[in-house]
Amino acid sequence: MLDLTSDVADLTAALVDTRSESGDEKALADAVESALSALPHLTLTRDGDAVVARTELGRDRRVVIAGHLDTVPIVENVPSHVDGDRLYGCGTSDMKAGVAVQLKLAALVTEPVHDVTYVFYDNEEVDAVRNGLLRLSRNHPEWLAGDFAILMEPTDGVIEGGCQGTMRVDVKAYGKRAHSARSWKGENAIHKAGAILDVLRAYTPRRPEVEGLTFHEGLNAVFVEGGVAGNVIPDECVVRVNYRYAPDLTPADAEAHLREVFEGFEVEVTDSSAPARPGLDDPSAAAFVTAVGEGRARAKLGWTDVSRFSELGVPAVNYGPGDPMLAHTRDEYARIPQIREAEERMAAWLTGLR
Repeated sequence: MLDLTSDVADLTAALVDTRSESGDEKALADAVESALSALPHLTLTRDGDAVVARTELGRDRRVVIAGHLDTVPIVENVPSHVDGDRLYGCGTSDMKAGVAVQLKLAALVTEPVHDVTYVFYDNEEVDAVRNGLLRLSRNHPEWLAGDFAILMEPTDGVIEGGCQGTMRVDVKAYGKRAHSARSWKGENAIHKAGAILDVLRAYTPRRPEVEGLTFHEGLNAVFVEGGVAGNVIPDECVVRVNYRYAPDLTPADAEAHLREVFEGFEVEVTDSSAPARPGLDDPSAAAFVTAVGEGRARAKLGWTDVSRFSELGVPAVNYGPGDPMLAHTRDEYARIPQIREAEERMAAWLTGLR
């Protein structure tokens, strides 16, 4: 059971202690649905392990506040624990602190100045095809309709505009199989893959400015696969590469760039998610930056579901407690004062006090 009257830090700890690795979010989704169902000012709907709660007050504008319930695999970092002003545990930063803020807002702000849709969804930390928000956008796009959206992703309390695109490709080197005792009869594909790694070592990532925000790209090998047996010269080796690119490029631009960079090798796209431009000149986004971010914003150096909202035509920004640099680490934590500050700022904005 989730106690939505408890302190937001305690609520974060309860969320962390409810395991919800990607694909195993049902227990947490059930708990979120149960807690929200007791609130008469909200209308609830559910699709799989995604829960959507809405106010229906007839306001002129609707705001969508979204966060994912899943975490990366646990590495002996659950249950949560407190050390000083830090709450440690898997998902504290990415992004159960943000989800706790969502839940507190849903429970306590019963008369917001805008109608609000709270979205809690599954499978964000895995391949794009499994993403719960993508599923909602296809099955129930009307549930995500709004004039402005906020992703409660960890931003260390600073509003982050847009997001970078991400593309994964398999870059393949081929050889000729032979017995390792007569290796000169074959061509070693793993050795040939060294040229792919040479390209990556020599690569200089761009740092373009897009709409006044500076992005920092990255191109990195994330997995290498090759080999047949201990006595066989391998005839194929695959280097899996992840490209994080700025939102001045489209997915088609990114793919063309990778094919140029790895010219002479077979390149296969295995996963792709589009970027989103900052869009901070949108009146709703600009007002949010002024009210909640005190006029400060920076680029999101990663991919988030602001991309999905961008594709739906809904302006969106990232804002939430937790340091994104700690996401997915064994010693992940969120600072308790920052979680409380995010709740306070968002509540003040929703009630028109900021």
